Amino acid sequence: MDGAASNLEPFEGALESLNEGRAAAHTATSTYLDSIWPVSDAAGARSTKLIWPDYGGEQVRSISSSRRVPVEWLERVKASSSWLLLLRLQQTRVGDDIFSRPLNEQGVKPPQARDVHMSDQARMVELLQILLFANASSDPPVEKPNLSVLLTCWDELPDGFTPQSALASRMPMLESFIRCNWTAPIFMGVSALERPLSPHERDAEYVARGPEEFGYIVESDGTKSQDLTIAIDRLLRGVANGRVT
Repeated sequence: MDGAASNLEPFEGALESLNEGRAAAHTATSTYLDSIWPVSDAAGARSTKLIWPDYGGEQVRSISSSRRVPVEWLERVKASSSWLLLLRLQQTRVGDDIFSRPLNEQGVKPPQARDVHMSDQARMVELLQILLFANASSDPPVEKPNLSVLLTCWDELPDGFTPQSALASRMPMLESFIRCNWTAPIFMGVSALERPLSPHERDAEYVARGPEEFGYIVESDGTKSQDLTIAIDRLLRGVANGRVT
């Protein structure tokens, strides 16, 4: 920190729940609050404004479904020099492909009509395309804004993956789109809580040790570190007095 945060209101409820050993509640759909943190690296050579927007996740889904960027998001997308994209792989919906619907089933009429939905990776690709267009970015490969993909709830994923290989395994089209359209994308993982917590039952060990003793970062090569600021530091290396959102 290179000064005081402008607004800690978005974090107060979550911290209170974690201190009690319970899972934090989700943010209401209509909420959009900013917490702006002035940060710099250990040597003070790189300084920037880290902007943590607290918003309902449904707002992100509505951008790709309506193909419209709300004013609040448009201003942020245009002003930021780096983006931090958080994805929870285990909750993504994977569409049908040759493995889930073999070739001998192609052309066979299903027993009953079923709704067809866009896969989550197609939706995420479209979201990034919309944000790039709103940012008026140059033709690929994109140098600015920088992009860092942070795979959340890493403790839910099986062992043996690096962050990029985990994304490629679950969402290959999204991984390929990012790799082909950004000059130097960063792929990392994070387990902020290190274990699942219940919103109703207290985790006694969590209360005794404190939430600050839990959580880890998975770097691009798969190594783990308890320093959660590494994800921000890696992103700051490509920023010069800019804004990270």
